[in-house]
Amino acid sequence: MQEAAVIGLDLAKQVFQAHGADAEGTPLFSRKLRRAEVLRFFEKLPRCLVGMEACSGAHYWGRELTALGHDVRVIPPAYVAPFVKRGKTDAGDAEAISEAVTRKTMRFVPIKTAEQQAAAMLLKTRSLLVRQRTQAINALRRHLTELGIIAGAGIAKVDSLIAIVRDESDSRLPAAARFSLTFIADQIEALKEQSGQLEDAIVREAKLDEEMRRLVTVPGIGAITAATIKALVPDPGGFKSARHFAAWIGLTPKPRSSGGKERLGRISKMGNPDLRSLLVVGATSVLRYTEKNSKAMPWLTGIVARRPYKVAAVALANKMARIVWAILTRGGVYHRPNSLAASTITA
Repeated sequence: MQEAAVIGLDLAKQVFQAHGADAEGTPLFSRKLRRAEVLRFFEKLPRCLVGMEACSGAHYWGRELTALGHDVRVIPPAYVAPFVKRGKTDAGDAEAISEAVTRKTMRFVPIKTAEQQAAAMLLKTRSLLVRQRTQAINALRRHLTELGIIAGAGIAKVDSLIAIVRDESDSRLPAAARFSLTFIADQIEALKEQSGQLEDAIVREAKLDEEMRRLVTVPGIGAITAATIKALVPDPGGFKSARHFAAWIGLTPKPRSSGGKERLGRISKMGNPDLRSLLVVGATSVLRYTEKNSKAMPWLTGIVARRPYKVAAVALANKMARIVWAILTRGGVYHRPNSLAASTITA
């Protein structure tokens, strides 16, 4: 049998699908592989181009197959979809991957190391705990509202509600309500403690990592945002420019142009939503500071005067993303001249 030059591998939990083709794209084989058979199968093959869709296990298999000498490339699923013919089958997906991976203009996802994935897990775990804490707080507020007990907005005000739940002398809570709400209060406190431990670990890492120390010099970027950038952007040099980096995050308008008429809509919201959200939140904090000190960033004050507040926040987040790309690719830290009229990156 002729040796395959390109293999499209459709990943799964137990049963994988491999589609082999020669250098001209002629199909050579299509076969199923059990999970335990994948490495043995590729060990016997000469070096070839292997394509797979980006998913939870793609980086692991990318590292394993690269160690065997193969050229592994991971493709975003959205870029594989146009190559899928009729129907949705594993064999059809593997064939589509084998075609997509050979395209000269195809964009690929850098394969992450185990350490980079571990850093991302730390951030995702913290995000999960924060979401669970928010859900528990909302549940506590709703239940107490039914009994006429309310508190001011903000997480800091929740402690007063927890104190009411634990105060057995407070007659406003029936015994059954206090019994059940005590579990929610315990969960809120436990989640707060656990998320705090993760945040402390992230901050410690940010102080030790040279790149993250440079990133936190940008106004609006703290340890959490810097760690997220470091974990989710393994190869900033893979972007042609700062504009491409901002577009990858989803902070640029979505074009809808045709017939020579250019139309720009809302931001595309492509890329990782957590990173985009952190940049926008950081930009919002900078806007609040600018409102109190209008001389700090005159250009930003002008944007706020002309456009809605949230539009200005997204515009600043876009600028922050471009500064981040410049820092990661060129080195240096964020530097604001004494005139406060502009921002530059210096080595």
